[in-house]
Amino acid sequence: MSLIDAARKVRENAHAPYSRFKVGAAVRAASGKVYVGCNVENAAYPEGTCAEAGAISAMVAAGETRLTEVAVIADCPRPVPPCGGCRQKLAEFGEASVSVTLATTDGAVEQTTIGALLPGGFSTEDMARA
Repeated sequence: MSLIDAARKVRENAHAPYSRFKVGAAVRAASGKVYVGCNVENAAYPEGTCAEAGAISAMVAAGETRLTEVAVIADCPRPVPPCGGCRQKLAEFGEASVSVTLATTDGAVEQTTIGALLPGGFSTEDMARA
């Protein structure tokens, strides 16, 4: 199963009763294993979880900390990029050159990278003290 197919499949499990905007995400870890996540909304909107964050959490819960590929899919007119918070989360676990596939359920696909999604991102180097 391709990464985008894994994201498409898990998208169906999204809990989006308020927005009805289901999103699926899949990340491939350095081991080659694929981890998936879907958005989970909450009536207190800020308490929801993005699909990308769910996939990263599943990867970390399994003991892995490096991702090598990302796919995100949603039912929308154009391939939708991750929110700002998820861009930062992806950058925490993947190099700037990591491929990110953005897709729609109708088949539109856009390729980008973590670095292109988050230019000038905050990193551990920014926390270094003199």
